Amino acid sequence: MEKSTFNGQKFPGPENISRTMTVNGITVLSIGNFHTSSVNITGLLEGGSVQDPVNKLGQAHFTTSMLTRGTKSRSFSAYHQELESRGASLGFSCGTRYTWFRGQSLAEDLEILLDLASDSLMNATFEEQYVERLRNQLIAGLAIRDQDTAEVASMLLDRFLFTDHPYGHPVDGTAETIESISRQDLIDFYKDNYSPVGMIIAAAGAVETDRVIQLVEKKFAGWDKKLVGKTSIPPLPPPPSKILRKHKQLEEKSQLDLVMGTYGPSRTSWDYLPVFLGNNILGEFGLMGRIGESVRTRAGLAYYASSSINAWTDGGTWEFTAGLNPENVDKTVQLIRDEIKRFVDAPVTPEELGDSQSHLTGRLPLSLETNAGLANGMLNIERFQLGLDYYQRYADLIFGISAEEILETSRKYLHPDQLVIASAGTGKDML
Repeated sequence: MEKSTFNGQKFPGPENISRTMTVNGITVLSIGNFHTSSVNITGLLEGGSVQDPVNKLGQAHFTTSMLTRGTKSRSFSAYHQELESRGASLGFSCGTRYTWFRGQSLAEDLEILLDLASDSLMNATFEEQYVERLRNQLIAGLAIRDQDTAEVASMLLDRFLFTDHPYGHPVDGTAETIESISRQDLIDFYKDNYSPVGMIIAAAGAVETDRVIQLVEKKFAGWDKKLVGKTSIPPLPPPPSKILRKHKQLEEKSQLDLVMGTYGPSRTSWDYLPVFLGNNILGEFGLMGRIGESVRTRAGLAYYASSSINAWTDGGTWEFTAGLNPENVDKTVQLIRDEIKRFVDAPVTPEELGDSQSHLTGRLPLSLETNAGLANGMLNIERFQLGLDYYQRYADLIFGISAEEILETSRKYLHPDQLVIASAGTGKDML
């Protein structure tokens, strides 16, 4: 397969991606893929947990979770019967900045899929009985989350890396805040935050692009173009200036989960791709890169050990994770810090660079093989304004990165003596 093709066709690009905007502000991207009989849609709109009041954390998540539980024209059961009778799926979720939705159906049922999506976003009813049922489910889920060592360690990292910033708050809230959220709070969040302005819908599958645009315009035509008021997001606090060690005690846990981190580049930053490639070498490639080799393979200290980059429009994180026996935590922390120091002291080897470049470019066709992958890919290039030809340029971009660029950008973000180190499991609290 040539580096510029998928399914025998060119990678998604200006020649085969249709992009248009509806009169009420929805950007629609679509691509035909007639090797299947199905279609996938994915979309986002502003209205995430950054809008939650501090005393009502989880309000955005609660609201999103109610979107498929009845509308003005469909009961809860009727809504899901329409999906099930067609073998289709549609779900909504919430992140820090956005509400997301994803759906799949046979191509012939795209109209009903978009009808249900628009009905949820424009006409949800928030019936009291379902609000209370969901509240109980959410609180039960939070009780499980709060006993999960990986989840608790991750929340602890966010809390102390972002301090009082909204990014440091849990998207799904706490049992106390969920208990305090009323039905009217959900309705108010829905009305105050959801708007077609800035919304993105991407569709891929056995549907002509003109048909996708026609259906989106038809189904969302009744949604008035309005600018909703948004809480301004404060700038990120400074990165850690020293080692900040935190631990949450969870009784009767045999495994301790460790998360270490600091800031990384935003997805739109010029240095994102060098950091992305460098991280692949440091903690992902093969058996989890240098960190996996050092901590897991050679020292045998952890069940897993790796690193990851998380990037969004206004920032990002560089994180290092491990699951281990509590007795090994100090040794593991030191080994990871040692690998970070080695990484910023000297360039990666030509072999490491070449292997990771080949790996990252080689897996791109796989990520775009499915309709879901194509839809997600289009949404990402629109969300981050990467350009419709991004996937066609991707291999050249990756192979154009040098070991020196990786070293320079890694030194910008990684400092082994300036990290938040969070863990959860047995051991005394350090909060």
